[in-house]
Amino acid sequence: MSITMSCRGGALRVSGDDNFELPLFPLETVLFPGGRLTLRIFEPRYLDMISRCLREDSAFGVCLIRDGGESGAATTAPVGTLARIVDWHPGGDGILGVVAVGGERFTIDESWQLKDGLNAARVTSIAADEPTPLPAEWRPHALILRRILNALETPNDEADFDEAGWVGCRFAEALPLPLAQKQVLLEMTNPLERLRMLRPLVESARRKR
Repeated sequence: MSITMSCRGGALRVSGDDNFELPLFPLETVLFPGGRLTLRIFEPRYLDMISRCLREDSAFGVCLIRDGGESGAATTAPVGTLARIVDWHPGGDGILGVVAVGGERFTIDESWQLKDGLNAARVTSIAADEPTPLPAEWRPHALILRRILNALETPNDEADFDEAGWVGCRFAEALPLPLAQKQVLLEMTNPLERLRMLRPLVESARRKR
């Protein structure tokens, strides 16, 4: 299943319910809950979106592009991730640097384009993974993950190497997997099932080291 943007004017309406509207940023990447996303923003529609998010302390949605491009019309995957801005800095030539962190996932119920070309959608929140202890057989892999993240100098302020969901998401980000496979891992709601899918991939990468 995929979602195709349609055109519709008007403003966004955001509420605290599980069903709400938000701006979308279709990208050729998959953002996982707890993951970090670095962006260089220069298009007016996205500069305005970032300004609004900073002003209102609100989030935008990141969805994987399945057809089209980041600068034009796009067809996206039906499941995305909320992104909350944690840092930003002005760059040269009108480019804005932004760092965002992935939050809860959502499904797209309806999508459209605002008059300024910004993509938007009505979405429904997906419940976070149930807290699940990391299985004992994954302890050696978690140590490898810790070394990988340290080597990449990835900030680990909320690291939880004992939690199955967190470890699975970090491996899904770090492994050189096709984007379509990363999207499948994002959409899974059982952290142990995600680990089962990841295990042969992790062990293969470990043998190649």
